[in-house]
Amino acid sequence: MKKLENKTVFITGGLSGIGMACAIAAANEGANIAIADISNSKNKYAMNDILKINAKAIFLECDVSIFTHVEVAMQKTIDAFGSIDVALNNAGIAGVANKIANMSEHDWLKVIGVNLSGVFNCMHHELKQMAKQKSGSIINMSSILGKVGFNSSAHYVAAKHGVIGLTQTAAIEYATEGIRINAICPGFIDTPLLNDGGINHAHEEQLQYIINLHPIKRLGHAEEIAKGFIFLASEDASFVNGTALEIDGAYLAQ
Repeated sequence: MKKLENKTVFITGGLSGIGMACAIAAANEGANIAIADISNSKNKYAMNDILKINAKAIFLECDVSIFTHVEVAMQKTIDAFGSIDVALNNAGIAGVANKIANMSEHDWLKVIGVNLSGVFNCMHHELKQMAKQKSGSIINMSSILGKVGFNSSAHYVAAKHGVIGLTQTAAIEYATEGIRINAICPGFIDTPLLNDGGINHAHEEQLQYIINLHPIKRLGHAEEIAKGFIFLASEDASFVNGTALEIDGAYLAQ
């Protein structure tokens, strides 16, 4: 029996990086997949990779920072599949690196809008539906930077700390309603988001610095995060609630 057989999994930011790896893993476990993401030229190809595994997959154009966008995407998911059993609130951006005094209000609000308010927007609608169902599992994508600081990333760090706070509070509020809410805190993962933050293979010295921050001496892979996601989404984690699972190559153990 597959771990998510006939379950409906709603994933934001599911067409690249960690979100894509989680979508493929969920499809392999038998889930119906609803991908909410911004539209770009690569979407068609990414969706095709998911559809090859499970034809019960839909794409929903959605900016998670806009409350009504999320509401519409959620309703379309319910219309298509009848429920939302698992939600992965994964959409995120790196933002422009800058020290706090040099950071513009626009850059601050943009990251907070997607990475923190976007998670609230999703949880607001997911929890309403799951409360009706009396069941569900929500996984919020935080970060190791949701537990520690990082130079020139105040907006990202603040948002990811906030995601853990939202996760813990929601877990307490909905524990008696059959809903589990957890977070994942990845280390630095070799994905397009890392490149968006200005760290990529073209900047070898900078990349090596980031690698060396991890005692395991390598970046993580999106598929390694997806394994943690499947665990938290499934009944294997039936007593796991309100936690922030670190998958970080011992970064936070230092």
